[in-house]
Amino acid sequence: MFTRSSKWNVKSVILVALIGIIMGVIYTYGFNWAYNIIKMALVPTGFAPVTDTVFSGLWLMAAPLAMYFVPTIGSGTIGEVLASIVEMAIGGQWGAITVISGLIQGATNEIGFFPKTARYQNFSWKSVMIGAFFAGLGIFIPSYILYGWGKFNMTVQIVMFITNMISALVFDGVLVKLIANLFDRTLKPHLA
Repeated sequence: MFTRSSKWNVKSVILVALIGIIMGVIYTYGFNWAYNIIKMALVPTGFAPVTDTVFSGLWLMAAPLAMYFVPTIGSGTIGEVLASIVEMAIGGQWGAITVISGLIQGATNEIGFFPKTARYQNFSWKSVMIGAFFAGLGIFIPSYILYGWGKFNMTVQIVMFITNMISALVFDGVLVKLIANLFDRTLKPHLA
């Protein structure tokens, strides 16, 4: 029977590492590929930068998945950092900045759960959505500064912010919570 463990042990470390590796591969060979095609197609419209924010929530999913399977402080940050290291190592297009982004995204995702371990264990809609909201800010603000999004006209900036937050809430929040609920129903996990 599958169990969730709030203690760091060999099983927990392996599970978080597997989540990081799998998500890093998915980020690189799944999301990045689709992102590049859609962004290229939108260049003539002037809204190509919006692709960055529409996809942003997809790159946040490793953290809450790690927190679901290993419900303890730091698991989300470690899971997201490992995913970013894998993404960078196998040819992710953003290079070493990916690891810094992974650290920020993982840590901001944990805001919905921190500091109470019961929040990690319960993995409630509220905690997941708060984490997704802050992770959305954690991906938007550094990207805004790093990539100079302030140079775009105000309409594009507003659309980018709105789509970023919707993406974070939908993918990092709702989709991950639905995946967790599916695991709850099919595997009947309990906290060990």
